[in-house]
Amino acid sequence: MMDTENRQKVMALDERIILLLDEYSVSLLRYSLAVIFFWFGVLKPIGVSSATEIVSKTVYFLPPELFVPVLGVWEMLIGVCLLHERLLRAGIALLLLQIAGTFLPLVLLPDVSFTTFPLVPSLEGQYILKNLVLISGALVVASYSLDPIPDSE
Repeated sequence: MMDTENRQKVMALDERIILLLDEYSVSLLRYSLAVIFFWFGVLKPIGVSSATEIVSKTVYFLPPELFVPVLGVWEMLIGVCLLHERLLRAGIALLLLQIAGTFLPLVLLPDVSFTTFPLVPSLEGQYILKNLVLISGALVVASYSLDPIPDSE
């Protein structure tokens, strides 16, 4: 059992850590999302994204040489918007619109998304399912960072 003095030290350290988390974690999450979206986005227009094939197969009705770079620019725009407080609302909206489409391969390409449907995702399926964390992260950032739009009346 811990003596009172050590317990107080642990409690004080715990409180400092929680205060640091309160102060920095949402910003870190926001900047992390921005980096990921910008980074993955920039790979598409320059033609080196590992997602090009699955995007092309999913959105088969649009020419990939047009759609994939546009998607990349969209993702870069999300990243830029997440970096700027005034653009955050737009960035979250663009992110939620874009990320909804990322789940399409689970429905349209189950043979690519799963090794055993529906419980064992392939590597591509895991890549898609991790987007649930990105959505949750965006919602946390929005809930902590956005203020309601003021009534103009």
